[in-house]
Amino acid sequence: LRCCEVGFRTIGFDTDSEKIDMLGAGTSFIQHIASDRIAAAQSNFTATTDFAHISECQAVILCVPTPLTKNRDPDISYIIQTMSDVLPHLGKEGVALSLESTTYPGTTEDILGKALDEAGYEIGSDVFLIYSPEREDPGRADFTTQSIPKLVAGHTPSCLKIGMALYGQIVDTPVGTSSLKVAEMAKILENVQRAVNIGLMNEMKLVADAMKIDIFEVIEAAATKPFGFTKYLPGPGLGGHCIPIDPFYLTWKAKEFGVHTQMIDVADQVNRAMPEHVIGKLMHGLNARRKSVAGSKVLVLGLAYKPNVDDSRESPSAEIMDLLIGLDAEVSYSDPHLPSFPVMRNYDIDMESVSITAESLAGFDAVIIATNHDAFDYDLIKQHAELIIDARGVYRTPDDKILRA
Repeated sequence: LRCCEVGFRTIGFDTDSEKIDMLGAGTSFIQHIASDRIAAAQSNFTATTDFAHISECQAVILCVPTPLTKNRDPDISYIIQTMSDVLPHLGKEGVALSLESTTYPGTTEDILGKALDEAGYEIGSDVFLIYSPEREDPGRADFTTQSIPKLVAGHTPSCLKIGMALYGQIVDTPVGTSSLKVAEMAKILENVQRAVNIGLMNEMKLVADAMKIDIFEVIEAAATKPFGFTKYLPGPGLGGHCIPIDPFYLTWKAKEFGVHTQMIDVADQVNRAMPEHVIGKLMHGLNARRKSVAGSKVLVLGLAYKPNVDDSRESPSAEIMDLLIGLDAEVSYSDPHLPSFPVMRNYDIDMESVSITAESLAGFDAVIIATNHDAFDYDLIKQHAELIIDARGVYRTPDDKILRA
């Protein structure tokens, strides 16, 4: 969209024909991106599944997923496959090729650079190889693609010059780095810092809970310090396409150099234990009411990984639901942003979102607040739910039917 807004004729490539059809009709498939922006871009924008149109492009930007394998190793198969799809159609007249996917240091040079070398391209003249990691916080209105400073790195000095020229027309502040590896590691560091600090807050939540102290009040108090403290909030676990995954690209690569990333591993252990902690709180609350999890009707509020978006990738809510199903609970969920449980790699759940009313709430033995969407009526929930497991600190004064998790 930014490329269209600055006047570039832009082609969107995807293997998903359904997305291509929606974009062609001027319809957005991402909730926080309005369809009218897609419609307004139609004069400069086309979408296609035909990679032959790569030959028309002077700049090619790869924005493909970089997930983990089942063994939690980097899965760069999407980069490899996309490069294979692009390469036969890439011109030899000074085309810019930029990777934006988060990945371990060395990927751009080792995978893309090697493929270009083997295909006979002269990097720095035939093609300009660039790495410029995406920075986004879905749903935020105070930062945009245009206003967020963007790291840019090049395989050669001329590649960096072309990268800065390209992105300098799209974003307000392109920031050049000395090498591809610096930019690759800087992106991972951004996400490692967040994962580790959230892990710290989740551990502090456990300590505060044992001491019967409100961790959210503690954090608010600490955040009044104008220096040296950054506010991170605990929750039911980690979610999203970056924070739970990207640190392990660095962990995997560090092993090659004989380095054990202990902080990352410990934070991951804490964060991955949070859904079990939520279930433990639920068991405690139900037990006090002489009920077991098996057979209880449990409503999970929020399937998205963060408030007010429709992104469920790596959501701890899905893990909580899966654990409950394994314990023979009767599970439902409500999320105004996700009317149906989406296709997810690790879960086979076929379910529709339920409406929240006084009557529907009364039919559940417990309600788990896993994602605190603004659309939820928390007064209604408090009034009519029998038991509330609050994993987001929505209710600041817990009582006999509200358990903080």
